[in-house]
Amino acid sequence: MPRLALLKHFELTEAEEREHIRKAVASLQTTVGERPLGWYCRYGPGVNTRRLIVEEGGFLYDSDYYGDELPFWKTVNGRPHLIVPYSLTNNDGKYAGWVGTSDDWFSFIRDAFDMLYKEGAKTPKMMSVGLHMRLIGHPARAVGLERLLDHIIEHDGVWVARRLDIARHWMATHPYPGMRLNE
Repeated sequence: MPRLALLKHFELTEAEEREHIRKAVASLQTTVGERPLGWYCRYGPGVNTRRLIVEEGGFLYDSDYYGDELPFWKTVNGRPHLIVPYSLTNNDGKYAGWVGTSDDWFSFIRDAFDMLYKEGAKTPKMMSVGLHMRLIGHPARAVGLERLLDHIIEHDGVWVARRLDIARHWMATHPYPGMRLNE
């Protein structure tokens, strides 16, 4: 079976990337019955990616930003666009090429959660945990996730949510402020 080529958006021309985005939306619409509402480029966005997904329309947010934890608005071609950052810090990708235990992963993520929870007593915090079925889904790794979820639910005022839920919440509670920041 031939191996699929890894798509790197940053290597595509603007026209190629526009076509890939269009095809991805159509494919997901056909396969799962609805279009995607968020966008993320696995190997990094190109210089045109954000503008092209805004041009395509229908996306509530993108996650092609690693420099923060909290969502923020950006004006793209005069239109509001929400960015829900994606963190590589608290990510099961640490399992890739690493022989560690579920206890190691759990301790690392738990410590991050505990620090943010403590800081969150004064100012609300957000923590992204990246999970990949092929990594965290292994039984010896899934037990680390089970421990983490058990730990999290012991704390009051914590919301475990998908990026889409976070985007919808942010839009409702922190509406687009208009063109001024990030312009």
